[in-house]
Amino acid sequence: MSRLKVVLTGATGGVGRAVAERLAQAGAEMLVIGRRSEPLKELASRLGARTLVGDLGDRQFIDLFPERLSESWDAGPDILVNNAGLFELAPFGDTGSETFERLLAVNLRAPFELIRACLPGMLARGSGHIVNVGSVAGRKAFPGNAAYSASKFGLRGLHEVLVEELRGTGLRTTWIEPSAVDTPMWDRFDPDGRADLPSRAEMLEPGAVAEAVFFALAQPEDVAVEEIVIRANPAGRRI
Repeated sequence: MSRLKVVLTGATGGVGRAVAERLAQAGAEMLVIGRRSEPLKELASRLGARTLVGDLGDRQFIDLFPERLSESWDAGPDILVNNAGLFELAPFGDTGSETFERLLAVNLRAPFELIRACLPGMLARGSGHIVNVGSVAGRKAFPGNAAYSASKFGLRGLHEVLVEELRGTGLRTTWIEPSAVDTPMWDRFDPDGRADLPSRAEMLEPGAVAEAVFFALAQPEDVAVEEIVIRANPAGRRI
């Protein structure tokens, strides 16, 4: 992976930071995207990455992304990792239209638009890799996940269409599907104090997702890892 150009979204979150650190360790050149300027700059400074501060739910930011991308790399990236995501937990009847639209914008529309921006350069070269980080909530329904599940089911559908359309082009696509990951995203929901949520001890660590992303990207170009499903194994032990 040394010197490969990577666009990574959601770089300041728990999973995104772990992915950024793992790919930097492998020698990737990265453009990291996030909403929070200071944490993003700190991460980029430490890893030698380029930064793009912005909100993926902002239509203007999305519209300007191709131009901003070309300022970093004329030919675009070798790899796109759509990792950014918003999460909300509320009964269906308490989920407002604004919340629903916000999650769809960040979790579904933004990956669609970023893929559209990166795809032409990849197709022209006949190589490239698109990684979409999904969720178990994009495969199985959970109470309180109306907006989040809708966005992740949608992303999985988009990804599967992309898999079929890109066969034979030289491009690779990978769907990474973790169960709940222990990140600050859960702080406001107090998972350890609720019987209807997995405890933090039952969640994956961000590094597990990062290793899955790295594994998919590190395979020889004639090997396509199309899907990695990761589930926590609380009773397990390392061997």
